[in-house]
Amino acid sequence: MRIIPIAFVFCTAASLCPAQEVESHMFPSRGYFRTVFTPPQTRVEIRPPVRLEEFVVGDKLELSLKNYLDLVMSNNPDIQVQMLSVEVQKNAITRAFGTFDPTVTASFNSTRTKSQTGDVLAGAATLNQLSQPFNMNFTQRLATSTQLTANFSTTKTSTNSTFQNYNPLYSSQVSFGFSQPLLRGRGPSIVKLPITLARSRLASAQANVEDQLLRLIATAENAYWQVILERENLKVQEKGLENLATQLKRNQRELELGAISPLDIYNPQAQYEQQRIQVSQAKFRLMIAEDALRRQMGADLDPRFRDMPIVLTENPDPGTAPPTFDREALVEKAQRRRPDVRAQLQALVTDDLSIQQAQNTLRPDLSLTGSYAGTGRGGNFYQRGNVFTSDGTQLRVLQVVPGGVGDALHQMFTFNYPIYQFGLRLTLPLRDRSAAANLADALVNKKLNAYRLRSLEQSVRLDVLNAITQVESSKASIEIAKVGLDLAQKQLDAEQKKYDLGTTTIFFVLDAQTRLVNAQSVLVNQTVQYRRNLVTLLQRTGELLEARGIVVQ
Repeated sequence: MRIIPIAFVFCTAASLCPAQEVESHMFPSRGYFRTVFTPPQTRVEIRPPVRLEEFVVGDKLELSLKNYLDLVMSNNPDIQVQMLSVEVQKNAITRAFGTFDPTVTASFNSTRTKSQTGDVLAGAATLNQLSQPFNMNFTQRLATSTQLTANFSTTKTSTNSTFQNYNPLYSSQVSFGFSQPLLRGRGPSIVKLPITLARSRLASAQANVEDQLLRLIATAENAYWQVILERENLKVQEKGLENLATQLKRNQRELELGAISPLDIYNPQAQYEQQRIQVSQAKFRLMIAEDALRRQMGADLDPRFRDMPIVLTENPDPGTAPPTFDREALVEKAQRRRPDVRAQLQALVTDDLSIQQAQNTLRPDLSLTGSYAGTGRGGNFYQRGNVFTSDGTQLRVLQVVPGGVGDALHQMFTFNYPIYQFGLRLTLPLRDRSAAANLADALVNKKLNAYRLRSLEQSVRLDVLNAITQVESSKASIEIAKVGLDLAQKQLDAEQKKYDLGTTTIFFVLDAQTRLVNAQSVLVNQTVQYRRNLVTLLQRTGELLEARGIVVQ
């Protein structure tokens, strides 16, 4: 049994990726800096073809259909392309979870300002000020649609103004806030809608990949039967050439003995040369088919196997009595199991989610907001008397009380000077034509996909019925070809006896031999075509992968 390792796992926010990969992208994990600052490895190394050596017998590559499909699954690049294409949709799920990623923003500035003053109340003739604010902000969105924020800021300010009581002055503030949508974007189902959409698209991508695998496996198996067809046709043509060679030798002997006219030798000679052309063409067709087979299983990529003879062990003759088919039962099974039908059904689910998303954007944006903050102040305190004396001169400082940023932080975290805030914020579009158009598009897309589903179901029915008809036609053609081959053999035997008795000419014997070769070729073609039609029927009903032991996980 061949198992394709495509495990589509829908993870939670904490288990979207392997744990080590997730932690390496989270600050301050140990691998964060290595992951973020190390240039990614862009070189892609593709492994060479594998398992070909397992099927070498002597100096030939001997393959049953099962072994051949094993190699196709392991080495065909088209299959690997389909498997990797799903990774984009899996990454989309990770991207959708990004809306819940917390964000920290920090900033620091230092500004020195010197300015002339024109007022004695400025406290200095030339005012020299230094401002150094530091700010850190944390933002986190919850699954309930609540937006949480936390902010810490502190500012150091120093000046040469004589009126400044705190110099330097440390001002600190810590605040906690929230914003809860009440109409637009309210609730876990709306917030998680992008994730649900991404998962729905992933399910659709899974079905599309399985559908492509059905097509690729059918193409690969048809290439296998094409080689068998060309091989059996070559045997038929070579056997015909052998019979014509025997007949030509006999006619040449008869010419030497004078039993036939010299003019009668040209016909068998021409027939022999014509058959040589048929053999040569059959050989080249076999070479073309074998090259296509090597491409399917990756043997063309390895110099050791590019020219190695291939022996296919499957017998084209079905042997047992061909099965009979319940047409309606197979149509129902195909509509239930076909991956392209499942993908179209999933598209309708995606459309429902898109409609829900578009409908949400039409609502007014009403949010409840609230915050709580604490403030603090610190620094060296300069106690002064009256600012000016009676004669207008400035008084000296009476006392300096030392302080610093610790005082500001202490006051801030004791919340002795709190700030409370609650409010409502409303954004009401008086007319939102963009959102209305988006909703209309979503509704139209669902209707389009509903019609596409109906069309696909009709196509599935027609495909299955045509495939059944082709299989039954092949069965009838095989029986007719067997009768035709038997009659061609009897006709050749009869013409040969009449020629031996001298009652007919060599022309009729050669014509009977040509008819026999054609009848044998027709039987080979119809037998292999029956195998191909069975493959087509399995593909049309969606059973090909299961019938060949290929499991998609």
